[in-house]
Amino acid sequence: QVRIKESGGDSVQPGGSLRLSCAVSGFDFEDYVMRWYRQVPGKDREFVASITSSGRTTNYVDSVKGRFSISRDNRRGMAYLDMNNLKPEDTAVYICRWDNYYGQGTQVTVSS
Repeated sequence: QVRIKESGGDSVQPGGSLRLSCAVSGFDFEDYVMRWYRQVPGKDREFVASITSSGRTTNYVDSVKGRFSISRDNRRGMAYLDMNNLKPEDTAVYICRWDNYYGQGTQVTVSS
């Protein structure tokens, strides 16, 4: 059974930083692209970042380029999202996706 668990969400002030973690328990973790999405109530789920199975190629939505960084540790079955210079518009539930499986998400709130 595949299990995905996000952690690291918190409330921070604008300009702050957070590291989100995504733990995946599944076979062949290293064979799939890892993705982060975010969800705000009343809006469509938004793609944030992705990283290929090897970790060599990453992709970001324009609004987070230069501020967020996605990475993965294939030996541990983990993915990360480092978020810097956070803005109020980054407030959302951040959700990890592995293959076609999604976690429940972790809340990030950016407010002064």
